[in-house]
Amino acid sequence: MGSAQLVYSVACDDVRIEMGNKLSLMGIFENLFFPGFPSMILKLSVANHWVGVGDFQTQVRVLAPDGREIAASAPSQFRIESEGYADNISFVTNVTFERAGRFTIQTYLDGRVVNEKQIYVHLVQQPSSTIN
Repeated sequence: MGSAQLVYSVACDDVRIEMGNKLSLMGIFENLFFPGFPSMILKLSVANHWVGVGDFQTQVRVLAPDGREIAASAPSQFRIESEGYADNISFVTNVTFERAGRFTIQTYLDGRVVNEKQIYVHLVQQPSSTIN
C-alpha cells in the first residue's frame, strides 16, 4: 500500500495541459461575486498536486455554509510512480450557490478528507441607476 501527501490545492475556472506537460490554471479564485441568488458557475476546477508512491482514488466535494454537499466531482484514479508526483485535476459542474457565505471545497483521498479549502461567495450590489 502506498502513501500520498497533498502539496497544494488550487480552485480555478479551468486547467489546461500545455506543451511540455505544463499546467496552466485559469481564473484562480478564493472569492466569487454574484449579483443575486441563486447563482451558478458552470465549471469549478480543482488542481491537486500530490507526492508519494502508489495508486489512489480522489474526489472533490463542495459544501454549503451549513455543511450540506451541493456538488461533487466524479471519483478519479491516479498513480504516483516511485516516490514521484502526480497532478490530478477534478471538475465539478453546475455548482449552484443559494446564498452568500463561506463554502468549503473538500478533497478526498481513498475516501478520507485530506484537505478543506474555503471559498467566499459574495453578493455584489448593483449600482442604482439614477435619472438626471
